[in-house]
Amino acid sequence: MQEFIAGHPDQIIGTLSGFDRLVFRGTLRSIAYVDGMQYYLRRSGVLLKDFDAHVKQVSDRIEKASLGGAEKAGRPVRYLPSSRISKEEVARQIASEDGIREGLIAILTCVEPCWTFDIFRNRDEKKLQLVMRERRCLFLYHYWFDPMFGFMSARIQTWFPFPIQVCVNGREWLARQMDGQGMKYLAAGNCFPWIEQFDRAQELMDSQLRTEWRQVLDRIAGQLNPIHETVFEQSPVRYYWSTFQHEWAIDVVFRNADYLHRLYPRLIHHGITTFGCTDVLRYLGKPTPLSGKVPRNFRGEIGATLREREEGVRIKHAVNGNSVKLYDKAFTPMGSALRGEATYQNTRDLRTFRPKENDPEGPASWRPMRRGIADLHRRAELSRKTVERYLNAYASVDDSATLEQLIAKVQTPATCRGRRVRALRPFGDDRPLLTAVARGEFTITGFRNRHLQDLLFSAPARCGAERRRRSAWVSRQLRLLRAHGLITKISGTHRYQLTDTGRKITTAILAALHSTVHQLTTLAA
Repeated sequence: MQEFIAGHPDQIIGTLSGFDRLVFRGTLRSIAYVDGMQYYLRRSGVLLKDFDAHVKQVSDRIEKASLGGAEKAGRPVRYLPSSRISKEEVARQIASEDGIREGLIAILTCVEPCWTFDIFRNRDEKKLQLVMRERRCLFLYHYWFDPMFGFMSARIQTWFPFPIQVCVNGREWLARQMDGQGMKYLAAGNCFPWIEQFDRAQELMDSQLRTEWRQVLDRIAGQLNPIHETVFEQSPVRYYWSTFQHEWAIDVVFRNADYLHRLYPRLIHHGITTFGCTDVLRYLGKPTPLSGKVPRNFRGEIGATLREREEGVRIKHAVNGNSVKLYDKAFTPMGSALRGEATYQNTRDLRTFRPKENDPEGPASWRPMRRGIADLHRRAELSRKTVERYLNAYASVDDSATLEQLIAKVQTPATCRGRRVRALRPFGDDRPLLTAVARGEFTITGFRNRHLQDLLFSAPARCGAERRRRSAWVSRQLRLLRAHGLITKISGTHRYQLTDTGRKITTAILAALHSTVHQLTTLAA
C-alpha cells in the first residue's frame, strides 16, 4: 500500500485499515447431526413418537422468550411476508421514524428455508427414524444499537438445532470508539471521508483485533435465547462460533474529489486490462510458478467483473469464492474515499501456523485454516496483506503523464558507469524483456538472471557454453534496464526489482498493448 500512497503524496490525507463486515455463526455442534440429536432426546426422556410435540413445545418457548425482549422494551415485532425484503433497510427505517439511537430497534420475523430434524416413518423396517432435511421455519431477526458495536443484527432459527448468525460492522464499531474518545469525524454510510486524527483512529481499529469474541458472542446468544440453559438442562451444550464471512477494507482518503474522479477511471481501466490470472492468484495469497502460468494442480475458478452501482463503478477479482475489489466509496467536500476490500468465505485454500485442534499443547505447524473464531486473527492478517498487494498493483497508474511522456526518456541513449547504452525499443525488440521483468510473481521477491533466461528462451541450453552465452546476454539486458532507471539491484542479493519509474513505464506499455483499438480510440477521444 505504501507504493500506492507514494504515488499520490500531496493528495492522500489519511488511510484506515480494518474490518468492514463480520458475520459469525453459532452452532450447537453436539446436536447438529442425527446421532447427537438422538443422544439429546434420550437424555431428555423423549421418545421418537413424541418428537413432534416436544420440538414444537421447545420452539414455542424459545420464540416467546426471544420476543419478550421487544415487549419489555416497548419495541415492535414485525412479520415480513418474503425473505427477499431487505431486513436491514426495514430496521433502519424503523429506527429513523422512531428516533432510536440506543437499545433494541425491532424484531423482524420471517419464514425461511432451514435445515432441521424430522421423523421418517420407515415402512420397510416398520420403525420411526430421525432424519435431517430442509424445511421451512420461523427466523427471528433482532436489530439494535449496541453500546460497543453500534448498529448490528443477529438472528436465531426457532427450530432445532437453533443456529445463530451475528452480523457486526467494523466501521460502525469504530464510530462508537471515536465517540467515546471525543474525536471529530465525518461519516458517509460506513465510510469516513474525514477524521480529525487518522493515526489515532487506526489505533482504535487495531484494538478490535484484541476482542474476546467468545464472551461477546455468548452474551449476544443469551439475548436471542434467554432460556438456553433451561432447555438444555439435562444435556448442557455451548455454541461453537465460526466466522462465516468477513470483509477487510482499506480506505484511502483523498483531499480533492476532482483528483479522485479523474484518477479512478484510469485505475479501473488498468485493473480490467492488465491483471492476469496469476496476478489475481498472487493478490489472494496463492503461490504462482515462475512460468507465469496457472499452477497445474489448481482446481477452481478465477474471475474478474466490472459492475456499475448506484454509488459508482466497482472492479472485482475473485478466486474460489474469495475476492478482492476496488471502488470509489464516497465523495464529500472534506475528503473522498477510495476503498480496497478483501472478502474471504472459503478458507480451504488458506493456512495458519497452529497445533492440532484436539492437541492444543502439541507442536505447531502449517495447517488448514479453520472457520472457528480462533483463527480470525490470521484471517485478518491475510486480508490486510491481500488488499495492500492489490492497491500496490495500481501504484503505477499515473494521473497525468501520457504514455508518450513516460517512454520519451527511455527511447534515447543513456550511460551506465561511463559507458553509452542504446535507447530502448519498448514496442519492438525489447518488448519480451519488459514483459518478463513486469511479471506479477517478481513484485515481492524480485528476479535473477536465470529467471529471465527461463522466460526469454524457449528451450533449455544444450551445453555449458550456451548457458554462459545466455547468462552474458541477459546481464547486458539488465545493464541496459539499470542504465535507464527501470530496475535496481536488491542490496545483498543477486536479485533485481522494478523501480517506481520502471513499474509505471512497463505497466503503461503493457496496458496499451493489451487494449483493443476501440478502447484506445475511446480514450483518445
